[in-house]
Amino acid sequence: MDFTSIEGEQHWAALVRAAAETVVGLDFDGTLSPIVDDPTEAHIHPDAGPVLVDLAAQVRAVAVITGRPARQALDLGGLEEVGQAVGEAGKDLYLFGQYGNERWSSTNRRVVSPRPPAGLASFERELPRTLRRLDAEEAWVEHKGLAVAVHTRRLAEPDAAFERLLPELRDLAGRHDLVVEPGKAVVEVRSPGVHKGRAVHTLVEELDAGGFLFAGDDLGDVEAFEAVGELRRGGMPTLLVCSTSEEQNALVPLADVVVPGPEGVLALLAQLTADAAALRA
Repeated sequence: MDFTSIEGEQHWAALVRAAAETVVGLDFDGTLSPIVDDPTEAHIHPDAGPVLVDLAAQVRAVAVITGRPARQALDLGGLEEVGQAVGEAGKDLYLFGQYGNERWSSTNRRVVSPRPPAGLASFERELPRTLRRLDAEEAWVEHKGLAVAVHTRRLAEPDAAFERLLPELRDLAGRHDLVVEPGKAVVEVRSPGVHKGRAVHTLVEELDAGGFLFAGDDLGDVEAFEAVGELRRGGMPTLLVCSTSEEQNALVPLADVVVPGPEGVLALLAQLTADAAALRA
């Protein structure tokens, strides 16, 4: 792992000392799972399960915080099996789906979800006409129940299509009291006021956390980084981890540590486990 500054190394050392009180928050795509052309095939890294189980023994809790629907993340990540193993060790695994709109835990093993936002159905009705007008009718539209994601990755010129779509979808979403969350080759439309930063604060409050590590890779993780920054300014030991790839490095300027994709994230978590265990021995 590459620290971005001397301060990053200091944050690591402080977090290791506070490991027993620390919550570890992890994005899914690009962090636990490699980025793939078809998001429905984005399975968790094969080494992730054992690494998370070992980590859970050294920290307060582990949480996956993702823009994906909770059920989808559970299935692609095999997280119910991971949660069972974590629970057997006396710890908890949490999953916040759709940026925190949905919740699941290894203790309460069902997905808790609100009703879809009021304007979503009318937005979905108008979306095909907007895509045709912008010459993007072949974009893949992912209906998430509480949100809609428009993926341009499969189009001939995905970046150009994304640039055309983003302002138009932002305008359309605004007319239906919805907000836009841009990512790499994807524009997600969802209800306002719910984001990964709120999930971070919820975990801290409910678990009385004394430290927080968050690892992410994309613009959808910025609010989580900002929330962890607030915790740091309040004196809490924290660490911000950026998982990079050839496609995505937006979080590098905000991070304490930069690692190469899911393999790098898992190596860092394994090192945290080892360092925390050694300190407690």
